[in-house]
Amino acid sequence: MLFVLLCCASLLVGAKQLSWAQLLSGSSDAWLTLSTSRLPRLAALVLTGVGLSVCGVILQQIVRNKFVEPATSGGLDAAKLGILISLTLMPGVGAAGKMLFALTFCFAASVLYVAIIRRIQFKNTVLVPVVGLMYGSVLSAIAEFYAYRHNILQNMQGWLLGDFSRIVQGNYEIIYLILPIVALTYLYAQRFSVLGMGEGMAISLGLNYGVTAALGLMLVAVTVSATVITVGAIPFLGLVVPNLVAMHYGENLRRSLPIVALCGATLLLACDIAGRLLIYPFEVPIGLTAGGAGGLLFLALLIWKNK
Repeated sequence: MLFVLLCCASLLVGAKQLSWAQLLSGSSDAWLTLSTSRLPRLAALVLTGVGLSVCGVILQQIVRNKFVEPATSGGLDAAKLGILISLTLMPGVGAAGKMLFALTFCFAASVLYVAIIRRIQFKNTVLVPVVGLMYGSVLSAIAEFYAYRHNILQNMQGWLLGDFSRIVQGNYEIIYLILPIVALTYLYAQRFSVLGMGEGMAISLGLNYGVTAALGLMLVAVTVSATVITVGAIPFLGLVVPNLVAMHYGENLRRSLPIVALCGATLLLACDIAGRLLIYPFEVPIGLTAGGAGGLLFLALLIWKNK
């Protein structure tokens, strides 16, 4: 019910006021705004929330740590670096080409992060995301230095901050790649659950650990790259939502994945509406609202887990 109410609010809230009366009266201006801006934005919000939340679940099962997601494992920063390199090496490439660069860098960075975590045996689970944050900071520094050297630093800081205000019909459709990713994740939910038991247990149960982990990382890379290309970086969503859902519904992914997807979309919708209302009629980028809310919830989870 909350999700449906937020969807309705998302269609009506904005710098240009819409009302159900205008839509029912057949106002051409209202329907044009709805079809070219509000509906594409709503679709992008829902798909991004679903995709990033599911990404968090996959990474947490692979690394076997509840504090891991693309923002705390270097995935988002690697995708940024890939896009920046595509802008300098192939400036005329389209969204699909940029996504391919972002996907390659994100997948490679995720594989390296998993290898580092498997190599180092941590006694404290909190150190795993801390290493990921340091790893991501290094990748982010490399990306900023690269952008500075090629005089695109200001451009990078503008479009890589999560923002749905530029979503209009015709420049967001690549985000629909998240739909088959979510379907595949649900199809392989039981295998990802076994993956979270550890390599030894997974192999003893007949699961090809390496192939399943590589598939999971590829699904994450596709989702992250499509999201960054379309709306920019949105941190902490894939960390907070899976943890909150797991606290109430357990670790059975076949049962909890739909709830994770719904809660992720709901939380992102709430953050977006808040960003539109905080300094109305102007808008706070969702990278700030979602990052602030997610950061506070992340800190609360860290404190709660270590009591």
